Amino acid sequence: MSVNPLQNGIHAGRLSEQACDENFGDLHPPLNKHEARVEADRCYFCYDAPCMNACPTEIDIPLFIRQISTDNPLGSAKTIFDQNILGGMCARVCPTETLCEEVCVRETAEGKPVKIGELQRFATDVAMRENAQFYVRAPESGKKIAIIGAGPSGLACAHRLATYGHGVTIFEAREKPGGLNEYGIAAYKSIDGFAASEVAYVLSIGGIEIKHDQRLGDNCHLSQLAKDYDAVFIGAGLGGANALFDDDVTGLDDAIDFISDLRQSDDLSKLPIGRNVVVIGGGMTAIDAAVQAKLLGAEVVTLCYRRGKEAMNASEFEQDLATSKGVSIRHWLQPKSLVADGGKLSAIEMEYTTNVGGKFSGTGEIVILSADQVFSAIGQFFLPSIFDGSDDIPELQSGRIKTDDNCKTSLSNVWAGGDCVAGGDDLTVSAVADGRDAAENIHQTLTGGAA
Repeated sequence: MSVNPLQNGIHAGRLSEQACDENFGDLHPPLNKHEARVEADRCYFCYDAPCMNACPTEIDIPLFIRQISTDNPLGSAKTIFDQNILGGMCARVCPTETLCEEVCVRETAEGKPVKIGELQRFATDVAMRENAQFYVRAPESGKKIAIIGAGPSGLACAHRLATYGHGVTIFEAREKPGGLNEYGIAAYKSIDGFAASEVAYVLSIGGIEIKHDQRLGDNCHLSQLAKDYDAVFIGAGLGGANALFDDDVTGLDDAIDFISDLRQSDDLSKLPIGRNVVVIGGGMTAIDAAVQAKLLGAEVVTLCYRRGKEAMNASEFEQDLATSKGVSIRHWLQPKSLVADGGKLSAIEMEYTTNVGGKFSGTGEIVILSADQVFSAIGQFFLPSIFDGSDDIPELQSGRIKTDDNCKTSLSNVWAGGDCVAGGDDLTVSAVADGRDAAENIHQTLTGGAA
């Protein structure tokens, strides 16, 4: 028997399995061949294209779109994969509205950019569906590289190194590879097990082994890996999540864990969700948690952010998506305390905030929001404990690993990339770029500069 959706508390079954499946359908249904050709014809194929300059992986966007327009989707996919082997997932999750499409000449001229992301998905989907193999593994080089983490940066690094004939072993803590692509993005952005399919496609080049249940600083250590392998790449991501409150209250949950559980669920209707849900945060994780809470059947979902709309890390498109799904976004509110009844959350006390002369502060004015579930999405941090048990550790900067322009750390044979390094923008596409660039420098270093 399904639970009455109006019942207070955290319950499963607020919506039927069929309703959940419909709610979590593809955010952007894929373009068919005709639609892709029509959209590709809108491109001006600019010389020194601003869209290409805005892409962290520097994909030749005018070229891959021209290849679609001339009925060559496999050639288009190769152009994409040459720069971004995870181009399929990036086409689904990249904030193209603030990257390539924001600077599209069509956007500047008429406020309607070429659908670069959807065209990229079209081409890469064709290639993966046909299992097109564009890369041949070079003869064995005799070199061995250890990679920490099977997320976007680690996979991109592994694939590029494998093309050069190097042996790659990925040490992954979780039971599935993919990192945030597998565990950390909204389910409606990547459906039908695409993350796993993409990993399989990347690994199909050969020469890449993944060892699971391997935790750096626990049952494997950087110093030992640096001795056993010719090079090490760290793509460990961010392992820590900022805590909202220390309260031991039923109903206070971490948004990252919620999204991970949702991503791994075989029946979304069985996931428990509150009637009145409050999400604290202003980034992509907060938006993803809020939207998915609503899609699971929460009656009221409120996202609270302590600053104004323009300061939110989530793009305007994502904010609009949230409101279109029924999420209420309230700005200038910060959490003060939880209200619980018998150890169960019943409300959250919020304080209005202000910014006067560049100084952010609370006003002292309080509002109480009914809430039987609160998700915290107030940021993640790097865990230096991954270097426990190691004699030498790389230099840190602003709490993350310091690297140079080649993704090289302060240690002689250790590189790093993705969210765990200082100065990054925490985007999947940037993590891919780091892994690719690190692989090129590792290869040059190990072969004495050979191409």
